[in-house]
Amino acid sequence: MTCQGEEGTPLPYTASPIRLLWGDLCLFVSLIGHLPGIFIPLHLCRTGPLDEFYPSVHNIFIVAVHLLLAVYQLSFLISLPLMVLCMVPAWWILAYLAIGLGLSYGAVMLFLNGFEQVLVSKVPVAERPGHERERWLYINGIAAGHRWVQMNIDQLSYTFGRRVTGVHNRTAGILFDLIECLIQRDFSFATSDIRRSYALVKKALLDPECDKVVLLLHSQGGIEGGLVIDWLLDELPHDLLRHLEVYTFGNAANHFNNPRWTKLARPESVQTPDLVHQFGQSIGHIEHYANAGDIVALGGVLHFVDIPNRYMGRLFVRPNSGHLLNMHYLSTMFTLGPDMKVLESNPFMDMEVEPWATAGINGFSGPPQRVRYRPTVARDEAFLPAALSLQRFQPNGTHRVLRVKDFSRLWQYRNGGSPRECRPTDQYDH
Repeated sequence: MTCQGEEGTPLPYTASPIRLLWGDLCLFVSLIGHLPGIFIPLHLCRTGPLDEFYPSVHNIFIVAVHLLLAVYQLSFLISLPLMVLCMVPAWWILAYLAIGLGLSYGAVMLFLNGFEQVLVSKVPVAERPGHERERWLYINGIAAGHRWVQMNIDQLSYTFGRRVTGVHNRTAGILFDLIECLIQRDFSFATSDIRRSYALVKKALLDPECDKVVLLLHSQGGIEGGLVIDWLLDELPHDLLRHLEVYTFGNAANHFNNPRWTKLARPESVQTPDLVHQFGQSIGHIEHYANAGDIVALGGVLHFVDIPNRYMGRLFVRPNSGHLLNMHYLSTMFTLGPDMKVLESNPFMDMEVEPWATAGINGFSGPPQRVRYRPTVARDEAFLPAALSLQRFQPNGTHRVLRVKDFSRLWQYRNGGSPRECRPTDQYDH
């Protein structure tokens, strides 16, 4: 059974689920050397109270529970085929399976998850006029219990100066979470948190009192958010979907859809309406942020982004490792100061943007002070011209260096700010 498509490219996400599963297992084995990149760099002495590995009693307890669960679940999974090989009666195996899964479920619910399915940020933020017409939603990744999800949405709230609602993608333990990721990604199976997220996003988009919906996704949340988007594209018209913005971190999905559309622009005002069109993409804006040494991103967005029309949205790659949302993504890309406001400068946002080289994403070998950026018509035609209007023609004739912060729309939301909106045709005026 092959784990690749034509010409050595990854299988299309609509391929046989069994072939997709085999392909993902092959991909994981090939990336196994990057596994430590999930947790490092640790830098425990630099962590803050909202970081996942901040050495507090609660976080130490959570890590200990995860380690014990990993040992228990691995032993449980190994024991099942051994029982079959030893010809243990079927009803004994079923009883063992029920007891084993029941103990695991009880432990994660008691020690990690709690029973809240939707959480809201609790930190004080001074929302600005107009923020009441925005909805900010977040879906977490694997191994995130109640406390870590609350920490995630609290840091997101500080970072962007908005109230953030989190749909809790409950953890079942690291190993069982990985199995769930494979089921969601390869079989397009919608778990209860995906259905709940879809209902909340759709309700917000249909709300006449809401002008903008911002969906934030991390890790496995990228898989879930991708399935939510597939459903939304099936049901909602472009004039509603354009109010949706999606921002992902360490995205684990194998595809991210955002089809392009065209239509005539004000035919009554032109003599040749068939030659004048408005065109863009269904969802207003999509951006992906990834660490180059993050195994989840390497098996997700960074693995599939080279395939045309497979992974829509602008991609920013930081040449470092780490997978935890607060500790490795937000704290390095949207660094908070002592006053819990985003600093106006950090090494990632100050990186120079250079044209994409032949090495591609997975072959990134550039100097650490630069980030490679490849504009493509499929992903970036709605954003690129306005960004490039910043270029090269300064009043004194000097060349302007473009940096990540010049391209990142999410950066403009820091500390309660908002991007400058433009007319649909403005993007083609440059």
